[in-house]
Amino acid sequence: MRKLMTLVAMGTAMAAGSVYAQSCSDGKTLTEGKLTIATGNPAYYPWVIDDAPESGQGFEAAVAYALADAMGFAKEDVVWTRTSFDQAIQPGAKDFDVNMQQFSITPERDKVVDFSQPYYTAPMAVLVRGGDDLNADLAAMKEMKWGVVASTTALPVVMEAIAPSSSPLVYDDNANVVEAMKAGQVDAALFDLPTALYLSAVVLDGGQVLGQFAPDATSDPDHFGMLMTEGNPLKACVDAALADLTENGTLAAIEAEWLQEATGVPLIK
Repeated sequence: MRKLMTLVAMGTAMAAGSVYAQSCSDGKTLTEGKLTIATGNPAYYPWVIDDAPESGQGFEAAVAYALADAMGFAKEDVVWTRTSFDQAIQPGAKDFDVNMQQFSITPERDKVVDFSQPYYTAPMAVLVRGGDDLNADLAAMKEMKWGVVASTTALPVVMEAIAPSSSPLVYDDNANVVEAMKAGQVDAALFDLPTALYLSAVVLDGGQVLGQFAPDATSDPDHFGMLMTEGNPLKACVDAALADLTENGTLAAIEAEWLQEATGVPLIK
């Protein structure tokens, strides 16, 4: 009897998923029964691993397949395409249903394209010049010399969450902070996590992302949304699916796997 009830429940869930996919694809996706998702060309770690989004490896690749599943699309019904960042945020027709390239949701962009509800909120992260003896310890961070960009939320986070023993040095932009780190004028700086990962891998020789704060440590963090054509009827389906993935913990689990465990960037507590 229990096995029969389980089979009935599975059948009901599959039927519900089929109905959901039908309602989301019927006149809403570029190709009926398919969900076309765009990423960058190339797409970078940790958002997509080895520039292969179809593997489902990497934060945004994993979110893409979780979204498709929540909307009732099978993995084989996900179609990938590529766009540049600048090309995607231009007004007009698109060759994708949704695009995931770490697009920050801004009022200016929202005038010409549609965004989903956020699938990721970028926390502030600590960038240092490396060193094997460094760890995400608040007591040690208090003794570091900090550099911050005046126009960002980094300064209040440094002053309130870290409270360093000496006043931070304030700079006009990210480039000047990085140059100060290269010159040994500052030991550490705060950036949003995506920027910190990029700077540590590409710009700052010996750079290391020491740790990340919880997103609510910042008063106005960046929110990443899936980009769609302005007025896209698929938006309601995408938002509903993301709400489900948020409520059931799927998004949090994907974030922990790919933006904490895989990158080795622990939460600072």
